[in-house]
Amino acid sequence: MFTGLIEGVGTLLRTERHGPDARMVISPAFALDNPVLGESIAVDGACLTVIDFDSSSFGADVSAETLARTTLGAKVSGSRLNLERALKLGDRLGGHLVTGHVDCVGVLKERRSQGRSLRLFFEIAPDLASFVVEKGSIAINGISLTVNGVSNGGFDVNIVPHTASVTTLADLRIGSQVNIETDLIGKYIHRLMSVGQGAPNDERSGKGIDLDLLRRNGFA
Repeated sequence: MFTGLIEGVGTLLRTERHGPDARMVISPAFALDNPVLGESIAVDGACLTVIDFDSSSFGADVSAETLARTTLGAKVSGSRLNLERALKLGDRLGGHLVTGHVDCVGVLKERRSQGRSLRLFFEIAPDLASFVVEKGSIAINGISLTVNGVSNGGFDVNIVPHTASVTTLADLRIGSQVNIETDLIGKYIHRLMSVGQGAPNDERSGKGIDLDLLRRNGFA
């Protein structure tokens, strides 16, 4: 589990292909204190497992599923990547709960300056648009952001100068692809509202949870 608060930017040294899978070797631009074999690190928002490390870099395996569902397969040597180590129990949750499980790849459609900030407009898959709500949370390349507004098939976010300076968001250009993870809580609510599995007793009919069910059980 992660917070979406990037610890620093790393550089991809190389990607070694092994059939449908790959191994990425990444050099973080910050001290990776006390690394542990098997620990999780979010790389541009995708949760990867550390399989080896030295004083200046770490290696992580990337499955075929991750390569297919994220932008990692398109990264080349020298690419800059947002990095975050896993959340520890008791740490401050300054962003929002981020799993590192990317939902889809989005595309930057427009960027404009707004005062000292940068406003970015993204297009995402229509079937995921319902998980994005105005003033809700979203992770873009692993960065916890607040949704400014929502439109048909897309949304926009505001990037303050600090976020632009410590992440790769300022590098994005029109047409750039990004990893999108929608809000975890929203996905669970959507699941509960759309299927009957898990509903009590006679409610396991596939109807799902609706206002009538909530009223009859004293929740509304």
